[in-house]
Amino acid sequence: MAKLRHCCTVLLLLFTSVSAHSDFFTSIGHMTDLLFVERDLVSSLKDYVRAEEDKLQRIKRWADRLDALSTAGSQDPEGFLGHPVNAFKLIKRLNTEWAELESLVLTDVSDAFVSNLTIQRQHFPNDDDQTGAAKALMRLQDTYKLDTETISSGRLTGSSSVATTSSVLTVEDCYDLGKVAYSDVDYYHTELWMAQALKQLEQGEESSVVDAIAILDYLSYSVYQQGELERALAFTKKLLELDPSHQRANGNLKYFEYQLSKQKKLEVDDNDEERRMWKENRGRRDDYLPERKQYEKLCRGEGVRMTPRRQSRLFCRYYDNGRHPRFVIGPLKQEDEWDSPHIVRYHDIVSDRDMEKVKELAKPRLRRATISNPTTGVLETAQYRISKSAWLGAYEHPVVDKINRRIEDITGLDVGTAEDLQVANYGVGGQYEPHFDFGRKDEPDAFEELGTGNRIATWLLYMSDVQAGGATVFTDIGAAVQPKKGSAVFWFNLYPSGEGDYRTRHAACPVLLGNKWVSNKWMHERGQEFRRRCDLHWTD
Repeated sequence: MAKLRHCCTVLLLLFTSVSAHSDFFTSIGHMTDLLFVERDLVSSLKDYVRAEEDKLQRIKRWADRLDALSTAGSQDPEGFLGHPVNAFKLIKRLNTEWAELESLVLTDVSDAFVSNLTIQRQHFPNDDDQTGAAKALMRLQDTYKLDTETISSGRLTGSSSVATTSSVLTVEDCYDLGKVAYSDVDYYHTELWMAQALKQLEQGEESSVVDAIAILDYLSYSVYQQGELERALAFTKKLLELDPSHQRANGNLKYFEYQLSKQKKLEVDDNDEERRMWKENRGRRDDYLPERKQYEKLCRGEGVRMTPRRQSRLFCRYYDNGRHPRFVIGPLKQEDEWDSPHIVRYHDIVSDRDMEKVKELAKPRLRRATISNPTTGVLETAQYRISKSAWLGAYEHPVVDKINRRIEDITGLDVGTAEDLQVANYGVGGQYEPHFDFGRKDEPDAFEELGTGNRIATWLLYMSDVQAGGATVFTDIGAAVQPKKGSAVFWFNLYPSGEGDYRTRHAACPVLLGNKWVSNKWMHERGQEFRRRCDLHWTD
């Protein structure tokens, strides 16, 4: 459009000039000038034609690329979006790249498209969503100890070939991830992703948006902030080789050289141990989660504290809950997941049809999951709980009522005072960091408004299989429970005395690949007086 306006302006000026000087034809010299003017006009016209053709070609490449992506995604939408790179790139495309396409095709003939895009734009993700998706990728990177090359290439363990071929991060993608980390004062991840962007650029990947100079600028500063002066100086020198006049780099060069000479003169210890700890903590100075290492180890399948002797005491059995009428003929398949506290899994509890109905009911109401503020009791979102949830009452559909009754029959607990069924969906990097389900002594008002006492027990139904990640881990005891569609795990949060069992501190690990659906039922103390007798001894 800019070239079109330029060409039209030049033509208008020239024709106005010719009109004002109609005696040009009387002079070959003047005609020669006009010839060269025409030649310039033809050259400008060809530039305009090439620009239009280039624009159409770019639009065609867009269409072909998006057609391939949408075709691949529509074959298995949940599987496709279960790959975190696909989810990140979808959010990025809709938030950033479609805006570029809008500018490209914004001509008179594009009115219909722009009107449709404008209408649909209100449903698009925003900058916060794109930032959140970027942070989710970095969360997966940390939890599962993935290097940037693995994520950038899309070769995640368990991913399908269809997903992997379209799950590659470009130089621009890596650069954008680094910028998100930089904006969050996270120099550890800034370095990792800028280094990956530079690597891909040096390997021959082309980019019309990002160059090595911009990447090196971020790299030098991020390593400097991590206390690595020599590397910061090396990156700065490399930058100046490409752009000797770079003002900030020239200033940094002098500063880094001064700091290094000062360090050597004073023989200052390099604090290698401090830098090692910085790297190990991924740049976090004061981590609010003391058991993060244990949590992440369990998520990776490491650090499970189950000895062979204790393992030998875990059994699978047919369970009829004391010859309950519903289970005498068709007993349940019960499996011990852990001995103390006793965590059990019930297999094939809910049919696929019923689980799909629960998802169908929940989807329109899914909202960002909240937690109860321990001080105010107010529900609010938190960075340590990344999921969307909805609440379903028994009155809303027979399937919900059926599931509630089944929970009561299996556990023997009264669900009349339980909370509604909570349905949660964990998408890209979705997690819930270590927490207690019960209200602790320093949270006396946690469930006061319900008037049903504390959460005595938790029922967790897995409504989908997960390709990788998404385990439920218990950080205090070193247990890990893997999601299995149609199965439910159950445990008591309180001792028979009513005291909280702090061994039940647990977490939902980030989903690495796949789409995790669960539903929770929290039973409360009131109504259980004759179903689980009080005992002043704190034993299971």
